[in-house]
Amino acid sequence: MLFTTPIFPLFFGLVYLVYRAFGQAWRAQNLWLLLASYAFYAWWDWRLCGLILLSTVVDYLCGVLIEGERSEGRSGKGLVAASVVVNLGVLATFKYLGWFTGELNAGLLAMGMSAELPVLKLIVPVGLSFYTFQSMAYTIDVYRARTPAQRDPLTFALFVSFFPQLVAGPIERSDALMPQLQRPRLPTKLQLAEGLHLIIWGVFKKLFVADNLAVLVQRVVDGEALPNTGAAVWVATYAFAWQIYCDFSGYTDIARGVAKLLGIELSVNFKAPYLAHRPQEIWRRWHISLSQWLRDYLYIPLGGNRRGKVRTQLNLIITMLLGGLWHGANWTYVLWGGVHGIALAIDRLRGQATPSRWARAIGVVLTFHLSALAFLVFRAPSLERAVDLMRIQFTNVYMSAQDRMAFAQLGMLIAIPLGVELLQSFRARRGETDLSLVLRWHPALQATFTAVLVLITLFLGATAGQSFIYYQF
Repeated sequence: MLFTTPIFPLFFGLVYLVYRAFGQAWRAQNLWLLLASYAFYAWWDWRLCGLILLSTVVDYLCGVLIEGERSEGRSGKGLVAASVVVNLGVLATFKYLGWFTGELNAGLLAMGMSAELPVLKLIVPVGLSFYTFQSMAYTIDVYRARTPAQRDPLTFALFVSFFPQLVAGPIERSDALMPQLQRPRLPTKLQLAEGLHLIIWGVFKKLFVADNLAVLVQRVVDGEALPNTGAAVWVATYAFAWQIYCDFSGYTDIARGVAKLLGIELSVNFKAPYLAHRPQEIWRRWHISLSQWLRDYLYIPLGGNRRGKVRTQLNLIITMLLGGLWHGANWTYVLWGGVHGIALAIDRLRGQATPSRWARAIGVVLTFHLSALAFLVFRAPSLERAVDLMRIQFTNVYMSAQDRMAFAQLGMLIAIPLGVELLQSFRARRGETDLSLVLRWHPALQATFTAVLVLITLFLGATAGQSFIYYQF
């Protein structure tokens, strides 16, 4: 994918220069960005651009026709159903069909039946789950009369394919992104400053933190032999929790930064999730755009909290199970979602009482460990491997010299992002909700901090060029 190659700065430099040359001519800017977005995706596999075009055409037509049906007194329910069927059908075919038939074959064999269904092994298109959810949500919102149908096909096509967030989110809502695409825009000085800061910060989190942590994770989780000590598994558990966070939030920072340089604001997708003090709070801080999508288009339609306590808890568990399955065709993802669903259901029974300072601190520690252990299951290649790792983790308390060195390396890698998030949290408690903490510092301190990030990334960042984790989802 172009985002992870050295060519991307050249690509974006060309996009940016031409974009700025159009000045206030936003329609010309939209056409240029649309061409750039398809070129960006075609770099991975040009043939799969047709899937983006399919979602675009279907949902554009459905939106316009639904609004027309409503003006004539009809609901347009069949049209929104068509949008859902097409989008979920594409998602199911490419992402789940092969897995489902494979599991069905295994089940039939276990029952002594020899019939074998053909298993299709299709490449899962990068970002498929993101742009189908974004496009489908628009049609549902038009059906619910929460947003007007978009009549300009160019604007809608760009809304679906806008390249900074095309392959790993945030999943944008039409009422947030679409209006920005229909007015003159050039970045302000503040947007330029924030954009550059977010890009540098995101690259640092990806190359220095996440990709170096990946080495600690891989040798434990993916090794042929099981680790000898429980401490080694604990290192991998903590390392992957921070790896996936810095990898994914790093991508989001880069995407938001690139968009700001174009004068466009994307939604905040992370708010220091490992400082959450209870399971409910995690999902107000982690992958916020997906959490809100699941809430608005799955949990609430299932009945939300309107049908009694038992049904509410069941709705939470179902929503999180499907949220886990959204990540891919693997039972580890389903179990990860189920763990969070059960945790949310139990947490909801506690009510909303304000905890004391000490209770909150204990809650942060417990909630982080819940997330980290669930992520160990998420990362494991199979349920069997996850069970074996956890067995060693909780039964073998020995720590070797190598484990102590690994813990020291882990601490070094996460020190800066953890420190920044603690400072951001302190600011937030004082009523300052802007997460661009560094931009409020003295210019000399800003320059020093930025220089340190760049130097660390250049000299200590991983050079393997690993793809962003969420590209596979």
